Amino acid sequence: MANAPKPTTVKKESSSSASNVFATLVIPICIVIGFIIWRFVLGDPANFIDNNNENLPLPNNYPGTAYKGGPIVAILIGLLLTTIVFSIERLIVIGKASGKSSLDTFIIKVKGLLNAGNIEAAKAECDKQQGSVANVIKSGLKKYSEVEADTNLDVEQSIVAIQKEVEEATALEMPMLEQNLTIIATLVSIGTLIGLLGTVTGMIRAFAGLANSGAPDQSALAVGISEALINTMTGIGVSTLAIIMYNVLTSKIDKLTYAIDEAGFSIVQTYASSHK
Repeated sequence: MANAPKPTTVKKESSSSASNVFATLVIPICIVIGFIIWRFVLGDPANFIDNNNENLPLPNNYPGTAYKGGPIVAILIGLLLTTIVFSIERLIVIGKASGKSSLDTFIIKVKGLLNAGNIEAAKAECDKQQGSVANVIKSGLKKYSEVEADTNLDVEQSIVAIQKEVEEATALEMPMLEQNLTIIATLVSIGTLIGLLGTVTGMIRAFAGLANSGAPDQSALAVGISEALINTMTGIGVSTLAIIMYNVLTSKIDKLTYAIDEAGFSIVQTYASSHK
């Protein structure tokens, strides 16, 4: 009895390398930009009394108040920018993976063509749609044509070959969609922890102001409390944005996975029903 043919694979190493280089560059660049914003925008002398950023910020001047949060604010701004950049990059990649037109409409068209037994038209629809989902479905359709032409395979072997082709094509495409999601997930925790670090350093400064002999240093006390609260707020903001974007992105990837599974099942069912 002949063995089912092995599914073909497509190398995507260049895309993976490009994504790794992107991730390596983005994080330090965002941190540097964060320090620039902290030093020259938030620390603009116009935000402070007597145009001196060593003094207290002007009343109700939020940039100056944020500057007093210290260098940790700069790191948190960098992490916020990192979250935004990676979120936009993933949204673009996932959008391309969905294809040119509505994913739901595409799946309905492909299923209709499969039910009609028009495999070539379904392949043409995949070429028109493009994207990761269409690539996976087209791989399954190609394997459908190959096993149909191979008289040495029985129905069960042919179905297994089609399933393996779809599974392997999915395994090649999905990691590309999930790249950099771990960075966003990590920022959920790191944002909170660094914000907490800023809170602790701010409280240390505040208590140092209280510890002075004689009258407490009210300026040092105010700056320390401001630093603690600003870092807490910024850290929570970074973590909140990161967890929202992580959930949005994973839900979009789950939708693509479901579409692939639905189309793959339709391909297998079409072959099984037409080759009884």
